[in-house]
Amino acid sequence: MDLLEADIDPHEAGFDPSRLQRLDDHFGRYVDDGRLAGWQLALTRGGKLVHSAGRGHRDVASGTAVTPDTIWRIYSMTKPITSVAAMILWEEGAFELRDPVSKFIPSFADQQVWRSGSVTRPGLEPLMDPMEIWHLMTHTSGLTYGFMYVHPVDELYRRAGFEWGVPQATDLAGVCERLAGLPLLFQPGTEWNYSMAIDVLGRIVEVVSGQTLDEFFRTRIFEPLGMVDTGFSVPQSQAGRLATLYGAHPATGQAIPLRAMGEAALTPPAAFQGGGGLVSTMADYVRFAEMLRQQGQLDGVRLLSPRTVRSMTRNHLPGNADLSAYGRPLFSETTFDGVGFGLLGSVTLDPVKAKVPGSVGDFGWGGAASTNFWVDPVEDITCVFMTQLLPSNTHPIRSQLKQLVHQALVD
Repeated sequence: MDLLEADIDPHEAGFDPSRLQRLDDHFGRYVDDGRLAGWQLALTRGGKLVHSAGRGHRDVASGTAVTPDTIWRIYSMTKPITSVAAMILWEEGAFELRDPVSKFIPSFADQQVWRSGSVTRPGLEPLMDPMEIWHLMTHTSGLTYGFMYVHPVDELYRRAGFEWGVPQATDLAGVCERLAGLPLLFQPGTEWNYSMAIDVLGRIVEVVSGQTLDEFFRTRIFEPLGMVDTGFSVPQSQAGRLATLYGAHPATGQAIPLRAMGEAALTPPAAFQGGGGLVSTMADYVRFAEMLRQQGQLDGVRLLSPRTVRSMTRNHLPGNADLSAYGRPLFSETTFDGVGFGLLGSVTLDPVKAKVPGSVGDFGWGGAASTNFWVDPVEDITCVFMTQLLPSNTHPIRSQLKQLVHQALVD
C-alpha cells in the first residue's frame, strides 16, 4: 500500500471528493489562524488509500513544511501497540487475562487502596481482590495519572515523580516498583480511570518475554509490519524530520513551541513506557491500523488471530456499561457517553448517545499531542490524524474529524 498518494478514486470507495475537501478546508483553518502548526491525515477504505492530506509546518519558526515522512510524537497511541504486544504473548499461553499482576510483578501483591483522608494523612484499606491483567488493559486497575489534579492520590503520584513523565534515570522495572508503593484510587475492577496501567502492562511484556519493551516491539511488531520509523526516540540522523511540539497560548490560543519538552524525543529514555513513549510516522501507523482492520494480519504477516482482535475490540467493561456509567468524569483521550472500552482502546457502543457519528463497534485511541486513529469494521475504514498540540482536549479535533469523515461517505 502506497500511503503517500491516493490508491483509489474516492467515488469507487463511496466517498464524495468535494465533501472530502471539507476535511482539508476545515483543518486548514486551524493552520491559517495559528491554532495548529500543521497536520497530516490518511483515510483508507477496504485497505486502499482514499484520501491523504497535510497542511502547515512541522516547525513554524524555520518554515519547514509537513511532509509525508514527518515524525510525530504519538504519546498514548503507544497504548494499543502495547496491548497488541501483550496479546501476542497471551496467544502463546504466557498468561491468562485473569492472572494477578503480582504473579509477574510481586510488589503489586501488597498494594493499599485509598479510602479517605488527605495527602498527609491518607486512610487506606487492603486489596479486596487482586489486580488482574485485564484490569490493566481496561484501565479498571485503580491506578491513575499524576496530571489529573483531582484526587489526593494524583498528588501522591506527583510527589513520587509522576506527572508528565516518570522519575529520571529509572527503568520500567523501577517505575513499576514505585507505582506499586502508591495507593490505588479504588478497588480493582470497580471503576474506570485513565491511568499508567499500560506502562505496567509493558513491564509484564518484558518479564514474560525476557526482552526490553523496545526490543519486543521492534522484533515482534515493527519489523514484521514494516514500521521502519517507529521507536522510543528519533535517531540524530533523522532529527530534522521530527515535528516541533506545541502548546496553546493561554490568552490567544495560538500554537507556541514547547521545545524543552519536545526535545526529549531525541534521547532514548531510561524507561520504555508502554503507555506513551513512541514516535511514529503516518505511513507506519496506518500500517498498524490496517493490521487491526484486517483482524491481525497485513501483507501476509499475521500478528494475532482474527478472533483475538475481535475479542480485544469488544467492550470489556462489566455489564457492557459505557464510560459515563463506569468511569470517573476525568480527562481521557475519548468522550464518555455511548463509548465503552476494550483490551486495546475505546469502543463505540451507541453513536446516538455519543452525539458523534460512527458505527457500533468502531474502535481506536488518541495521544496527548492531539493525534488520533480509529478503525471502523462496519464501514471498512481506518483514519489516522497526526499533529503536535498539547493537550489533546485543547480543541474538539477528534469529534470534528469523525463528523467530517462520515459526512463525506455517500455510498
